[in-house]
Amino acid sequence: MVKVLTEGFGRFTAMMREPAFRLLVKPGASEVDIAEAAEALARAALPHAGPMLENLLRVQYRRMFEAEAIGVAERAAGSLPGARQVAVAFADLVGFTHLGEMLAPDELEGLARRLAELAQDAAVSPVAFVKTIGDAVMLVSADATRLIEMVLDLIDVAAANGLPRLRAGVAAGLAVNRARDWFGSPVNVASRVTALARPGTLLVTDPARQSSGSTVDLIWVPVGAQRLRGVPGQVELFRVHRASG
Repeated sequence: MVKVLTEGFGRFTAMMREPAFRLLVKPGASEVDIAEAAEALARAALPHAGPMLENLLRVQYRRMFEAEAIGVAERAAGSLPGARQVAVAFADLVGFTHLGEMLAPDELEGLARRLAELAQDAAVSPVAFVKTIGDAVMLVSADATRLIEMVLDLIDVAAANGLPRLRAGVAAGLAVNRARDWFGSPVNVASRVTALARPGTLLVTDPARQSSGSTVDLIWVPVGAQRLRGVPGQVELFRVHRASG
């Protein structure tokens, strides 16, 4: 738990560096001036940090209790939850590497941050936002249909907010949750499938399609079996969109 907290707080403090630097560093400021101003800012922020962190922790505990589902076999065995059947999605910004040659680093980071914010806003239970990986976001859900619908929404919302077009992939299978991250075959497959998707589209594996059941709101277009790097055999893929689209 200490390791996870340290990693999280490390990212938090690193994120605070830019606004703090802009606030503290004035033309001609000495190193002593900056150090004294940084200490004053930290002392002023500390009384507010405790209550804020306590409230955030309470919210996260509540979400965990609401979302936690332990299967019959796990209850009978009396062991901690292990691998679960879930659907995993990745969505990334198309042409992000090319944009890196054209935009300033802070502009590039702003695009990735905006995508993460949109994904977090869109991820309503039972869909959970997992993390960002560079220019991509990762999401997971025990309900494949809700996850697919949410990813389709995210593709539309990103375009409406002026971001580069998204491409996305969804896979389903057994995965293990550790410290809010997920590990297993569907994670690897979803990442590989995303790389094959065309701009503005969502590719879904056959197990994820079957997990989603039948819904009249989604149209499934077979794109054939594909070989994915690091994945044995071939993977049957479908391009999915809404009937209204």
